[in-house]
Amino acid sequence: MKRTMIGSIYLQKLKRGLIRHYNNLRIFLTARRVARLAPPPEGGRPIAFFKASTGIDDLSWNSGFHLLAAWAFRLQGMPVRIFACRSGMSRCVLGTNRDHPDREPPCESCIYQSRILYEGMDPYWFTYRRDEALAAAVAGLGVVELGGFVWEQVPLGELCLPGLRWILRRYNLEDDEATRFLLREYILSAWNVAQEFDGFLDQVDPGVVIVFNGQFFPEAIARWVARRRGVRTIAHEVGLQPATAFFTEGEATAYPIEIPDAFELSEAQNSRLDEYLAKRFQGNFTMAGIKFWAEMQGLSDEFLKKAAGFKQIVPVFTNVIFDTSQPHANTIFKDMFAWLDSVLEAIKDHPETLFVIRAHPDETRLRKESRETVAQWVETNRVLDLANVVFIPPQEFVSSYELIQKSKFVMVYNSTIGLEASIMGAPVLCAGKARFTQYPTVFFPKSAAEVREKMEEFLEVENILIPPEFLRNARRFLYYQLFRTSLPFGNFLKPSVRKTQTQLKSFALDELSPEKSPAVRAIIRGARADGDFLLEE
Repeated sequence: MKRTMIGSIYLQKLKRGLIRHYNNLRIFLTARRVARLAPPPEGGRPIAFFKASTGIDDLSWNSGFHLLAAWAFRLQGMPVRIFACRSGMSRCVLGTNRDHPDREPPCESCIYQSRILYEGMDPYWFTYRRDEALAAAVAGLGVVELGGFVWEQVPLGELCLPGLRWILRRYNLEDDEATRFLLREYILSAWNVAQEFDGFLDQVDPGVVIVFNGQFFPEAIARWVARRRGVRTIAHEVGLQPATAFFTEGEATAYPIEIPDAFELSEAQNSRLDEYLAKRFQGNFTMAGIKFWAEMQGLSDEFLKKAAGFKQIVPVFTNVIFDTSQPHANTIFKDMFAWLDSVLEAIKDHPETLFVIRAHPDETRLRKESRETVAQWVETNRVLDLANVVFIPPQEFVSSYELIQKSKFVMVYNSTIGLEASIMGAPVLCAGKARFTQYPTVFFPKSAAEVREKMEEFLEVENILIPPEFLRNARRFLYYQLFRTSLPFGNFLKPSVRKTQTQLKSFALDELSPEKSPAVRAIIRGARADGDFLLEE
């Protein structure tokens, strides 16, 4: 049995290695074709690209979007410059080993991958130079002081925290030597990126800078430097649909969307949205290449029997605490667990109500397991000692939508399920700034005290009146997310063995033109003319 398991693991690694090899070969040959067939640059200020946080030795979806956009610009005769890392940081986010933080990042394989991606593009390679004065300034500081550290008016600590939280898989950082070491090295590396990127901007003078999502410190510091100099910046992330990207001048992980006040869904648009929702409610969807629900299950007879003994049901939907959406979400509460502490008070005060705490399925995703979980919070606070609580762990594929249908109202932090619940006609009490709170779609109080007051009101009142604009705005917002802002790259990319990775398809280069690709048309229009990066209807 053990030999069989080892053999299976070996074959999987061999298969991934072969696929990566042939994928890199296809990328390299396509890059050569782009370099050969691209017209001479038409003049004007270049478009600069930088991403150091999307992969090490494989092609992630965001790395694919990044590369395809750069190729598309070149094929249109637009000048493109690449800012690329060649051991330019003592520690980077993806190169961090959270169990052994002293280990150096795998620069050799990463540089090899970058050379393939940037074939024919003459990158500006930057290397690492340690600033000893800065090193002395951060030595001996604790995590709190490091997190707020500013050097020559640059908020290095603040810019490094999201990436550190993401790689350590926790929001509330421990003040131990391992965490302090990583944060110090991130700060030193971020300062080096800032210095090198300043030099790059002096030399290249780009009109636009395009970075991966802007949350991890290499890209965050590059964007900060560019904006300080008045250079327009664009960030990108995965879109809501499979094989799609989202480009914006705002915070990509906050998903800013401008919807015209007069926009109303037509009959055809409503039908298109309903078709998507029907699949979603059955669990038939993916996000960033991940299918969260292996097989969605209905509510069990055991649950229904327990629920029958209570006056009402209130589900509580949580988030992954280290997700890059969380810095935007924490406007009312310090973090999601502070909100859960407030919810726990209400649970204790209302034994007549059955509260169903639902952990996010991504908390236990392979290679991305959270180290600060809702299950830990439940255990620490002895929540299951309370008779009016049911906890659904992340690995249980119970239908959230069936639960919503049986609920009096729904509580969320900033989960997308809040938007969907609003569309389903449920009252939704939201406690964290979410993508959809840009518009009146849910009840979103302005303070922690108001959240608790609204919670009490909803638990006590017989009927909750939902403003009619909630449903209208929720449908309009989701439609824009799905069909206007999610730029399709499925003609060029396909899922790889690991669903978070992608493979380049074989395609004719003229397919990567604004005439034939709606995604390319939106990106080029947006980059050239301060556009909105929306798909045309």
